[in-house]
Amino acid sequence: MDYGFYDILQLLGSLGLFLFGMKVMSDALMSLAGDKMRKILATMTSNRVFGIFTGFFITSIIQSSSATTLMVVGFSNASLLTLTEAISVIMGANIGTTITAWLITILGFKVSMSTIALPLVGLGFALTFAKKQNLKNWGTFIIGFAVLFIGLQFLKDAVPDIRQNPEILEFLKRYTDLGFWSVLLFLFIGTLLTVIIQSSSATMALTLIMTAQGWIPFPLAAAMVLGENIGTTITANLAAIVANFHAKRTARAHLIFNIIGVIWVLVLFYPFLKIIEWLVSLTGAESPYASAAAIPVALSLFHTTFNITNTLILVWFIAPIAKVVEKLVPSKLEVKKEIDEPKYLNKEIIKYPETVIFSLLKESKYLYENAVFEIVTHALNIHREDIKSDLKPKEIIKKSQEDFGTDVRNLYYNKVKTIYGEIIRYATTAQSTLKMGKSQNDQITNIIIANRKMVEIIKAVLEISINVSNYQNSENKHMAKQYDKFRKKMAKVLQIIYLFRTKDGKEEHYAKLLKLRHAAKEGKYQTTRSINKLISENLITPEMASSLVNDKDNLNETIKNLISVAELLYGDKDSLLENGD
Repeated sequence: MDYGFYDILQLLGSLGLFLFGMKVMSDALMSLAGDKMRKILATMTSNRVFGIFTGFFITSIIQSSSATTLMVVGFSNASLLTLTEAISVIMGANIGTTITAWLITILGFKVSMSTIALPLVGLGFALTFAKKQNLKNWGTFIIGFAVLFIGLQFLKDAVPDIRQNPEILEFLKRYTDLGFWSVLLFLFIGTLLTVIIQSSSATMALTLIMTAQGWIPFPLAAAMVLGENIGTTITANLAAIVANFHAKRTARAHLIFNIIGVIWVLVLFYPFLKIIEWLVSLTGAESPYASAAAIPVALSLFHTTFNITNTLILVWFIAPIAKVVEKLVPSKLEVKKEIDEPKYLNKEIIKYPETVIFSLLKESKYLYENAVFEIVTHALNIHREDIKSDLKPKEIIKKSQEDFGTDVRNLYYNKVKTIYGEIIRYATTAQSTLKMGKSQNDQITNIIIANRKMVEIIKAVLEISINVSNYQNSENKHMAKQYDKFRKKMAKVLQIIYLFRTKDGKEEHYAKLLKLRHAAKEGKYQTTRSINKLISENLITPEMASSLVNDKDNLNETIKNLISVAELLYGDKDSLLENGD
């Protein structure tokens, strides 16, 4: 056979051109619709049918099951998707990837794309000069689409024709006449090729060309397609190596789902192929057993039928598959981090806007609930458990009369400063490096504002805490009473915020918070009158009055900031920015 080193390089170059076209097309589609696709994926419900349609829809649009599964792994890593949700999306992605096979079969074999491929490149290139980014992306997509089919044409020309090289058939006959062992061998070849090329679409294209050229019969080509279904799971498993156990479980679930599908098809292999032959005959086409030209359509039909049937069968076993995966990949206790280390921020979350927003929000909520909430309550000598209880603010203050001796500054440096710095760093990095829409940018801005307000809260309570310790049990009953009023007001605000973020009836609690914020804005005028009265009656010294004025202002500012933080981190809408505050 006259097929030398140069011909092998031509074959590899054709394959590279095909893969490059696929990547350019997929990347352009991700730019056009990626943010919408990720938003759908990030906000999906636990409904498995919806999950399957989501996976199918996203993969059909972006033309890459690998991109979909990588998104699913990334979202699982950030805990945006549960394991059952991730499995259902992957099931849909497996069906969605069959669209690519039909695209190659219909346009690559039934229609001559090579005649219009270069004009398409010209059109796409012209669009890349457009001012609008969307038009530029469409131009890139058209270029990728055309290059893909140019690569496919080169690939078809680079593969030696069996009629001109009959010795190829002699070589292959050694492996095609082994009965069911041949099926297993070509299944392995399909898996290996997909692992090496890292694209099931490219392996599918090669398989279709080999069948069209008469290299291998229909059953062995179908075996290769089954192998491609196993090989395509490698991408997700490689991505999950450095991820947490959630992502590893998702990747393993993808592998298990495809392996189960391949096993049952192998058991019913020949009857299943007969069903495909019957379906092909319904279209009026020749049998794939009799004509090599009929194999590409039959193979695409086999690919689609297999994935749809496999999904329809295994959709009822998502929970058992999840349990198996949970046993294979046990949950690991996260390495206990130092008190001043972020819990949810790592380099993996910076891949997608959705994962970084979700993780920043979780980290900010954790900071509020485990550091800021403690600092504010303890600075005012209030027990956190009392705030979480059904006690009324008046009862909480009566119960808490001892001085906690809280070192606010030390708590800030140990529990807040480093994490606050990391939140701001990740937030600003995401805004400067990731392509985000206005809504996503606003969400990150809200998180930054919330964290800055938390730092302002700590600075304010630091000032208040000094005088709370001095005057709470003071011999001057008027001063003790005033500071108990401060503590009571703060207890009320913290209690409603706790209910707002943890209990039902969000709207009712939110309405109360808005009233408290309004009262805090008006509070400074009431302060002046009450303090003037205490001074005029010689009940407090001017020095005490000065402390009261400053602390009342600090208290009102702290209350407004606390309500803003609750609104930004736990609210459904951002009335803070809506009000231009």
